[in-house]
Amino acid sequence: MVVRRPLRSPRPQTQEIPVSSPSRRRPVRALALAVALASSVTLTGCTQVVDAFNALQAQTSGGGQPVVVSTPVPQSSPTAMPFDSRFTYDGSVSLSSEVADGLELRLDVWAVDPKRTMEWTSSNEKQFGFALNVHDHRVDEKAVLAQKRRVYISSVSVTSQTAQAGGQVSNPFQFSADPRTLVPSDTLRSDRGLLLNSFQGGLLVPTTSIRQLPADTYGITLEFALNIAVEGTANSDASFTQQTVYQYLPVAIFDGDSSSGSPAPAGSGTSTGRAPGWGQSGNQG
Repeated sequence: MVVRRPLRSPRPQTQEIPVSSPSRRRPVRALALAVALASSVTLTGCTQVVDAFNALQAQTSGGGQPVVVSTPVPQSSPTAMPFDSRFTYDGSVSLSSEVADGLELRLDVWAVDPKRTMEWTSSNEKQFGFALNVHDHRVDEKAVLAQKRRVYISSVSVTSQTAQAGGQVSNPFQFSADPRTLVPSDTLRSDRGLLLNSFQGGLLVPTTSIRQLPADTYGITLEFALNIAVEGTANSDASFTQQTVYQYLPVAIFDGDSSSGSPAPAGSGTSTGRAPGWGQSGNQG
């Protein structure tokens, strides 16, 4: 005799979903924080990398307490000059002004003696030269003069203002001239002044000198004032207009008593490169 047992319906299988423990969530959170840190903070040194990840480790293992990671303050370079001057850094500089659309007036200045500008001190004589030229970018450089817009200069003047550690201001250097008296008599000129964009070239002043400065001077700013007549349309005498163009040239001055040529007592120029307090009255040197 065969006894058959009733078939039992199969038990429904339940799927167990593992619940992630805090110890598993922590690496995921650490990874997300590391990605966020890498995308928002620019690390520029091994020390910063170590500090940042040490702080991250402290945050992920410190019971959820927030950790503030400070960004190191940039330190000034040992070679940074107290008076910002591209002229001093390079020994020469080119300053450009657009006096009309596509018409460029260029002032080039260079050190003559000493040629090494880090030897420019308050006590020695400092010689520099400068030149003025015009470039009409609407036409080819080799185009004839009738195709170019002419620019005449009737006067050039240079004034100065010192930056001194003691806070005083002086104006020790001045230069003023009619450009027509600085060049040979056969150069192109008119009652408007000296023609700058002629085949003979513009205005060249090969050398002029800045003499003794106050002992605590760490910088001097030269202001160039150029009175010019600009032609609006090429070969059109009726289209001239008068302008005065200003350019500023900061020059660092170093301590002559130091054998290493270190800067004079610290001070700082303004963001425009002019001496602090530019425009205030001061003693004439």
